[in-house]
Amino acid sequence: MFRRAPRTFRARRRPASSGSSEEEPGAEPDPGYVPDPAPAPPQDPGTAAAEGPLPAERPVRGGAGVRGGAGVLSFGSEEEREGDEELFKIKKPSFNEVTFRIQKKKSLLPAQREVEESKKICDLEPGTGNNEDMHEEEKEEEESYSSQSEDNNSADSENESTPPGRRKDLSPVNIPSAACVESARRKRHLARTQADYLPLDVSNGRQVSRRRESSEESEDESYMKNLNFAPKMRTLRQRMTEHMVSVSDESSEDEAQMRWEEQQIKKAVKLSQEIYDDASLCKSQPAKPKFDTSVSLPPVSLEIVKKRLTERIISLQDVHCAHQREYEKYMQDIESSKMTVKELEKSSDAALNYKFYRAMKTYVENLINCLNEKLKYINELELAAHALLQQRAMAVLKRRQDELKIESAYIQHLTTGKDKPTNGGLEGDGKMELLKACEHRRTCRRQVREQSQEADHHEGMSSDDELTPTEVTEFQKSKDNILEDSRKIFEDVHADFCDIRKILLKFQEWKEKFSDSYCDAYVSFCLPKLLNPLIRVELINWNPLEQSFTDLGEMPWFRAVEEFSNAKNASESKRDDDPDQEVLPRVIEKTVLPKITAFVQNVWDPLSTSQTENLVQLCRNIFEKQVPSKSEGRKAKEDLINVVVLRMKKSIEEDVFIPLYPKSTVEDKLSPGSKFQERRFWSAVKLLSNVLLWNGIVQEATVRDLGLSKLLNRYLLLNLLNTPPGLDNIEKCNKVVACLPERWFEDLGNGSTLPELLNFCQHLLQCARVHHKNNHGDETKEVILLLVKVKALHVVEDFIEEYKLEHLKSVIGK
Repeated sequence: MFRRAPRTFRARRRPASSGSSEEEPGAEPDPGYVPDPAPAPPQDPGTAAAEGPLPAERPVRGGAGVRGGAGVLSFGSEEEREGDEELFKIKKPSFNEVTFRIQKKKSLLPAQREVEESKKICDLEPGTGNNEDMHEEEKEEEESYSSQSEDNNSADSENESTPPGRRKDLSPVNIPSAACVESARRKRHLARTQADYLPLDVSNGRQVSRRRESSEESEDESYMKNLNFAPKMRTLRQRMTEHMVSVSDESSEDEAQMRWEEQQIKKAVKLSQEIYDDASLCKSQPAKPKFDTSVSLPPVSLEIVKKRLTERIISLQDVHCAHQREYEKYMQDIESSKMTVKELEKSSDAALNYKFYRAMKTYVENLINCLNEKLKYINELELAAHALLQQRAMAVLKRRQDELKIESAYIQHLTTGKDKPTNGGLEGDGKMELLKACEHRRTCRRQVREQSQEADHHEGMSSDDELTPTEVTEFQKSKDNILEDSRKIFEDVHADFCDIRKILLKFQEWKEKFSDSYCDAYVSFCLPKLLNPLIRVELINWNPLEQSFTDLGEMPWFRAVEEFSNAKNASESKRDDDPDQEVLPRVIEKTVLPKITAFVQNVWDPLSTSQTENLVQLCRNIFEKQVPSKSEGRKAKEDLINVVVLRMKKSIEEDVFIPLYPKSTVEDKLSPGSKFQERRFWSAVKLLSNVLLWNGIVQEATVRDLGLSKLLNRYLLLNLLNTPPGLDNIEKCNKVVACLPERWFEDLGNGSTLPELLNFCQHLLQCARVHHKNNHGDETKEVILLLVKVKALHVVEDFIEEYKLEHLKSVIGK
């Protein structure tokens, strides 16, 4: 729509050797020179319009003129070419020039094609003409060239990169002369004026000139008529063609520009990369240190070399040993893998194995569900049986304490001078009835002892735990009901799920068939908990405190578990440490020991010798034979021992009472006060004997503290000191010494006794002196023997030397 201003081409003036305005014919063309035509002189508008647009000639490289026969072709005057200018240009790759040239060639308009054809004609028909006319034609061509579209203005870059073939055409041999160019121009003009008719006969020049003059006049007249102030309407095809040409040219130029920029960027990146690689290479190659001859090296001796070689050999040997161990490990892994492969190849009964495991899984699930269902009833019956025994024990203990309080109050009333206690002192006849009942039981026990001829028994050493016939009947009835209910727990259960022997046979079958999976499943750790409800049902009627209790080894469940634990597996994969050997100890730890602990805490009477002996014997059997000395059984054992110690402390504090009466009352052996004191003393001696039975189970220091410090020195020794020397005192002392364990005196040395027995030994020494003064030789010797038993040898030696009793040295082994 808007046309760009026409470019002005300036020809660089080349100085002539002769100084004339015309260049020499032999002048060489400048390869980088582009002629710049001078502005055309004013012409007649009609003539310019008649001639029409001239073809856009390519500017010729070289100087202002070209040799062509006698004529010289020029594009401007010499005066206008005086100002030389240097052109700044950026060279682009050759492939861009070729692409541009091809695109330019495709976008030529029909007028440009006509110019190309005229150039060919000019090359074939040389002629002569006027140089001035030629200049006029060139000016017209320049105007027509400047009127082309913006895409045709890129001919400058095409001219700068003219291919060699084009330069060859413009050489002095092939360039047409000025006359030829003028002749061709005239022929084209005539052809346009004569309807594109080019006659072959050109000799009639006058007619041609007339026609030219007439045509010029007609063109001059029609110039004003045909002058258009607005562009003509173009057809749709023409607009589409121009749009396609312009878009293709712009896209081609943009693509060429982008490709050129990318090439420049790649070159710059490549150059910077090469520079960086060179720099990094220089850094990676440190300079070789120069050897300084002025520095003296340390002396090297044979010992130093030998030492370094030895160190090197040692390090290599260590590495070799490490590699050897690693090699041996790999070989063991290989052998193990081979064995595993062989075993897997042998085990072809996958279906049978799966069937067995599936059946075993179903059996265990059903067994667990059954036990969970019955566990509630088992707990209820076990608590009921334990509560029944605890109720009886608490009743006996409460009756004993009440009788002790009532009898002590009664004796106190008697010793104050009153023959008979008042009802206010005893608070009614109920307590008198209680004392009578107690005396009646005591008389019955005395008669039983006389019939059995038990000589070594004293009043007060009985536990006095007899029940009335009514109480016995009620107790037995409640017990029978509990046992009956216990037998009904598994009445509706198949024997495979309630018989311990059959349950263990199932697991024994698993162990024999697949011992590895049996061990990997930790069955031996699960069996004690699995069998716990079944064992508790069988232990509901078990009372270890009774005289005729059933020993654990005689129970069916114990024998079944013991056989299972001691069963030998004949398979090749038998392990040295069979985990089933720990099943029985774990069963005792999880089931038996907690039950014994509950009996000790709530049912056991420390004053009962029979209960204490049974309990001690049971604990010895369990701790020495069954429960292993491991952390698993240690916790339950410690809990049981702690409960035993607490129960004995409580009994010493609540059950021991030895009153102190006046000497007159004590000397009268038939008085109620003397009898009551004797009964309380022998009751305390019985408790001392029961406490010392735990020696070997309970720690020795704890037993000595309970038996000697808290019981002997606090209660018994006071009664012995208040008892007059005589046979009764010696008998009491002899009974106390008989209760002491012999193990305590085996490791004593230097003739000294236990620190807790020093006061007791001083009492024995005082008795010996009294008997010696009274000339009671036998009693003195008996007391000396008691001192020898407790290893008070220094006391005996001092006594013998003091009283010159040489005949008693044989007693101490001298």
